[in-house]
Amino acid sequence: MQDMLNSFFALEGTQFQSLPLFLTSLGIGLLLGIERERVSNTPAGIRTFMLTSFFATALGLVGQLSGLNWLGAAGFFVLAMVVNRGLGGAGGGHVTTQIALLVTYALGLLVWFELTDLAVALAIIATLVLYLKPELVHVSQRLSRPDLLSLLQFAAVSLIILPILPDRGFGPYQALNPYNIWLMVVLIAGVGWAGYVAVMIIGEKAGAALLGFLGGLVSSTATSMTYAREVKANPASLAFSATVILLANLVLFLRLIGIAAVLSPSLVMTLSPVMLAGFISGILYVLVYRFRAAKEPAGTGMELRNPTEMRTALIFGAIYAAVMFFSAWLSDLFGNSGLYLVALVSGISDLDAIALSSLNMFNAGKLVPEQVVMVVCLAIMANSAFKFGLIVSLGGKELAKVCAPMFLIAVGAMFITAFVWA
Repeated sequence: MQDMLNSFFALEGTQFQSLPLFLTSLGIGLLLGIERERVSNTPAGIRTFMLTSFFATALGLVGQLSGLNWLGAAGFFVLAMVVNRGLGGAGGGHVTTQIALLVTYALGLLVWFELTDLAVALAIIATLVLYLKPELVHVSQRLSRPDLLSLLQFAAVSLIILPILPDRGFGPYQALNPYNIWLMVVLIAGVGWAGYVAVMIIGEKAGAALLGFLGGLVSSTATSMTYAREVKANPASLAFSATVILLANLVLFLRLIGIAAVLSPSLVMTLSPVMLAGFISGILYVLVYRFRAAKEPAGTGMELRNPTEMRTALIFGAIYAAVMFFSAWLSDLFGNSGLYLVALVSGISDLDAIALSSLNMFNAGKLVPEQVVMVVCLAIMANSAFKFGLIVSLGGKELAKVCAPMFLIAVGAMFITAFVWA
């Protein structure tokens, strides 16, 4: 906003050059104030929040001009006392509003120190936390003791263990990097936990499409097993269950694009067309199937286990470490062609480990983009074959007839695009 206003009104070098910062600060207060205004009998509404953020930015300016750099911090403590005296006796659980006002003040100070993008992002997050109170309460009430233990374990592995691990190679070929191995555990566990909580929030209200998407985030293998069993027990659920299975297995294409965007942004332009070819061709098949299939009542719920239990995390870490070691060993014996064999073998049980390994090797300059694409494609092919075997054995022939064309079409389109594009 500051650059835009400066370009239009030539504010730079004038007394009004800080005006864009104050406007941003007012916008942050407006965002949080609108959410608080919705609360019945709220002691602080839109104007209070806008002025609080504005006040923080103004104190930042006054502190800089006067050389009193401590003025912003002093203002925070004064505001805290005023809020406590003014709202402390309001009752009705207005502690949240008190804290929100202090957060708004802090964000206004961040704006003055030209951390505008960070302040706006934090304001959006804070507003979401306030707005989603019913959903958060619902999740907290549904979390079981094992779920809470799992959440604490995830916090421990990500915030305590990860920072203290050495970030360098150990063992044969220097292939085992403890920090990278544990980082992959945290990444996959975090994605799994997010999907698990989303399923808990939505529950059985979701249709087959949303259940398939969320199931793909948690585990496409677990989703395939769950709904294949559902078809076996209740043949009338074929259309519904098949849709969930098909979409869960297509989500992995999008998930891989997302992981590549985080870990290897420079690879996205090469990998995305290949993954999107598999995803789009598979989606077209699902649409055609749903158009032809008889309507089925939606009555099944998600029955996926919590994906962030310590045992699951450790197993994934062991798989990832093994993939890294065998990748280095086979690459030493056979060159880059050895990694393709690892992709076929490891992709059977775990797609993420070999995909993450190949991305890290690309970042280290050990693989070129075309090789990473081929490794991912081979892993997807092996993983799809394994899951189709589960579908056949658990769900029966009718479900297999529905799922087989999608796997063939999606994997075929993926390989064709890989050979043409990459």
